[in-house]
Amino acid sequence: MTDHVFVEALPDLIDAEEYADHPHGDLVRLRITVTGSGVQILGDGMRPAAVEAVLAAMDAPEMEQMLCG
Repeated sequence: MTDHVFVEALPDLIDAEEYADHPHGDLVRLRITVTGSGVQILGDGMRPAAVEAVLAAMDAPEMEQMLCG
């Protein structure tokens, strides 16, 4: 089960100008970084449920989230 940790800020991977190009809100962008302690996956999307579904499928032990974007 994934623990959800709420944080004050996370980097944006989608710019506001991109919203007009995706009127159905289907854009999800991921950044994968290899660190000394493992792999970090940052997800950003127009619809939070889509991002959460992608990250949940990876069965991560912890997921950081913002309360609002």
